[in-house]
Amino acid sequence: MPQVAARPIRVVLAKVGLDGHDRGVQVVARALRDAGMEVIYTGLWQSPDAVVRAVEDEDADVLGISILSGAHMALMPQLMESLRQRGLGHVLVILGGIIPESDIPKLAEIGVAKVFTPGASLPEIADFLTHSVRH
Repeated sequence: MPQVAARPIRVVLAKVGLDGHDRGVQVVARALRDAGMEVIYTGLWQSPDAVVRAVEDEDADVLGISILSGAHMALMPQLMESLRQRGLGHVLVILGGIIPESDIPKLAEIGVAKVFTPGASLPEIADFLTHSVRH
């Protein structure tokens, strides 16, 4: 019997809150596409609820959030709870941005799989997703 190829990893990338800087997330989106993933970028100024709807609508394997505003400890708990309430607790959540080292363990406790701070390489992000997502 012929072997059926696994579908590409589906990634939703979003900017949550009032942070208006999206150059970095656009670079990550291109790198993940180049690595063979399907990437949906929801754009700037998304609410946690809108992002969760996009994850559900797109049948995403991964949700990548970019926050440079410092609002991660206010926005991420709400977003993670929303994912769980919608039955999307299985979606791998990564976070990128200006995140103090002291906040990373707290983010892990609420379910964020990995935090990528400035200086993380694009291959490192793609490799993490490739090795973390099981189809």
